[in-house]
Amino acid sequence: MWLAIVVGVLTSYLLGNLNGAVCISALHHDDVRSHGSGNAGLTNFIRNYGRSQALLVILIDAGKTVLACLTMGLLLKPYGYYLEGRTLGGLMVMVGHAFPALLGFRGGKGILSGLFIAISVDWRIAVIALSVFLILYFATRYVSLGSVLGATTLSLGFVLFHYDNLFVMICGIIMGSLAVFLHRANIVRLIKGQERRTHLFRNIKE
Repeated sequence: MWLAIVVGVLTSYLLGNLNGAVCISALHHDDVRSHGSGNAGLTNFIRNYGRSQALLVILIDAGKTVLACLTMGLLLKPYGYYLEGRTLGGLMVMVGHAFPALLGFRGGKGILSGLFIAISVDWRIAVIALSVFLILYFATRYVSLGSVLGATTLSLGFVLFHYDNLFVMICGIIMGSLAVFLHRANIVRLIKGQERRTHLFRNIKE
């Protein structure tokens, strides 16, 4: 079983290094991290390249996340740890997305990854977290505010629905906490009233 864990952890982490925003910006002979906030995430990509290719970014990040969760789950399924495997795969792909060794440890903040991890592990958590994000986003146009509260909701969702599985619950708490930590600069700007609003669903830049 330990070999399966090692293989799954490494595979999930390396899949996390496959960053959609970096990959698509590279097609323009550019690096999304050299613009705007310097973040390799969907919001910064849309702000600098528009939303016409945003779907490709989402597909790459969603695909790698689901693949990592399912691969790790299948590796541990013969040992009776399918749910735990999917969750661990999700945690490692998020770590790989946030701190990608192959990209100089400059990655994204894990919100898309968190959503698709939740979809892969427990769709109920995904629905609740996404609902919180959308409500906050449409009410304020602050992607970061919706992201922080959505990530917090993700952690709470794991506590609510998986309190009877300590490993899964702790992984969920870590994932949500990591996403919040990666938004610490945004939180400071929100408090100071300096955060930038973003129109994700309109092809404009503010």
